[in-house]
Amino acid sequence: MARTFVLWLHGLGDSGPANEPIKTFFTSPAFRNTTWAFPSAPSNPVTCNYGAIMPSWFDIHEIPISATSPKDESSVLKAVQKVHAMIDKELAGGTNPENVFVCGFSQGGALTLASVLLYPKTLGGGAVFSGWVPFGSSSIIERITPEAKRTPILWSHGVTDQTVFFEAGQAGPPFLHQLGVSCEFKAYPGLGHSISNEELRSLESWIKTRLKSSS
Repeated sequence: MARTFVLWLHGLGDSGPANEPIKTFFTSPAFRNTTWAFPSAPSNPVTCNYGAIMPSWFDIHEIPISATSPKDESSVLKAVQKVHAMIDKELAGGTNPENVFVCGFSQGGALTLASVLLYPKTLGGGAVFSGWVPFGSSSIIERITPEAKRTPILWSHGVTDQTVFFEAGQAGPPFLHQLGVSCEFKAYPGLGHSISNEELRSLESWIKTRLKSSS
């Protein structure tokens, strides 16, 4: 069975270890040879929280986040470099890039999207939970390679989310469609700013159907 790598990026103020129970939802034998990584964001001042220092992948200027919220693209790009280094290390160990899946919640979901779109190779997929599009500059969009555009995206968002508004999530698929990126969008009625068991079960089956048997 080929090796699989799943990288999970947590939300603002959270930690990697606190999210490790997520892997218990992946009970299929297809995940027997899966390496999981739950990195923790560095501590940084966060503008939307009056400069308070907390675990944060990049700066956020306002909360709640809408489709038109300002984007701190330079700090997003710095965070993307860190994620790319983690992926590069896994590929150097022999993992097929198409068996690499990046997933994230909220700020981690936004970083997931930026990381897979700006990675030069086709990956297995990117899964965005309650996230948003964290960049929009043409100079960044021009860096997205044809290979990256072949990485599929799963986007899940709670309809009653009051932290990252549902409309911020809804702006994702049209943005991706314009780039020629395949995106499956799932709306979860009654779900606020959190991850449901239903979403994780859906993620398990989504990844399972995309696993490549040869390494």
